[in-house]
Amino acid sequence: MRRSVSIAGLAAALVLGIGVWGTGQKGSVTSAQEKMSTMEVKIDNFSFGPVALTVPVGTTVTWTNRDDIPHTVVSTDDPKTFKSKVLDTDEKFSFTFSKAGTYPYFCSIHPKMTGKVIVQ
Repeated sequence: MRRSVSIAGLAAALVLGIGVWGTGQKGSVTSAQEKMSTMEVKIDNFSFGPVALTVPVGTTVTWTNRDDIPHTVVSTDDPKTFKSKVLDTDEKFSFTFSKAGTYPYFCSIHPKMTGKVIVQ
């Protein structure tokens, strides 16, 4: 009786351990995929950083205004591929790039502020 209780306890611990280990692995893979699909550009001191960003197709890029001055993010394409509203401090704008290419952009309030996203 005592032996069967010990074996049952050991088996239960093993099953729980494998279940937790499997969940941890899945979570790690999901986290890595989520990190790859989102990139950030910071707007600060009248500049975009990084100025040039290379990302895979399907990536969402989020621009965050860390400056005390309002800014915009506007593609130079015609018609515009993307165009943000005026972003105040700490406001964000996101766009998902679904096709490969080079996407130059600028701030329409401060046209000397430029950047580009290269999608591969």
